[in-house]
Amino acid sequence: MSNTAKTIDMTTIVMGSARRKSVWRAAFRTPSGIASVVLMTVIVILAIMGLFGFTPHDPAQQTVSSALEGPGSTHWFGTDQFGRDVFARVASGLANSLRIAIVSVAAAALAGTTLGVLAGYYQGLIDRIVGVITNVLFAFPSLLLALALAATLQRSWETVALSIAIVYLPIFARVARGPVLTLRSADYVMASTAIGRSRLSTLFEHVIPNMRSILVVQITLSLSWAILTEASLSFLGFGTPPPAASLGGMVEDAQSLTSVAPWMLYFPGTAIVIAVIGLNLLGDSLRAALDPKTGSH
Repeated sequence: MSNTAKTIDMTTIVMGSARRKSVWRAAFRTPSGIASVVLMTVIVILAIMGLFGFTPHDPAQQTVSSALEGPGSTHWFGTDQFGRDVFARVASGLANSLRIAIVSVAAAALAGTTLGVLAGYYQGLIDRIVGVITNVLFAFPSLLLALALAATLQRSWETVALSIAIVYLPIFARVARGPVLTLRSADYVMASTAIGRSRLSTLFEHVIPNMRSILVVQITLSLSWAILTEASLSFLGFGTPPPAASLGGMVEDAQSLTSVAPWMLYFPGTAIVIAVIGLNLLGDSLRAALDPKTGSH
């Protein structure tokens, strides 16, 4: 490689790195970006506490003599009808919700994006097959489809994650297919093929890298939907099985005790709202920063 080519490559790398940094700075300088960081910091800290057992009490420990105690110095969020510490269960429930959301969205993003990219780039039979699959999955309401899958399979957190992944797979396929249809006819993509590079090499070097911003935003928003879907499944009795804590299950347990123990409903419900709002604000901030019409240059 000549010195000129090396200089051009190094300049491209530096400019790309600077652009990525400016995008992240732009995303987190807005009021919604700052709010998303604050909310997600709270959620992540609580989830880490629940995951590694840093809570003052065991979330599964039952102490009947302490049942339905209000929030105080001993039990920060009060206790439930079995004397279990609500703070510990909220932290553990957040850890379980984030684990399911991350696993399910990662699986849906990987499988759905792969199908969408192949369909948009190669078209023909592959495009028709992927189109049929996505249309069939889109024919069912997302929560109803997740509920049917979760009810059919053995109840476990893996089952919940798989059900949510299947529900969101066609979304990623559609999101990926659209940009690929545009990028495949771009001048630099056609030039790459013209100089002798294989279509697969062109796909990985020039098409997929230009979709990253779209996928990042979609993944962020899908995480919030996945948390809400998991909570809904647990509320209906098809989510994370007990004795593991689940925010949706805690809300369901609190229904009949709201008048005497409102904290049982307030704290897990607030945790769900904060997580969903935080991730949605993060997705909106990234979308605005990555939009060439409104983002930083």
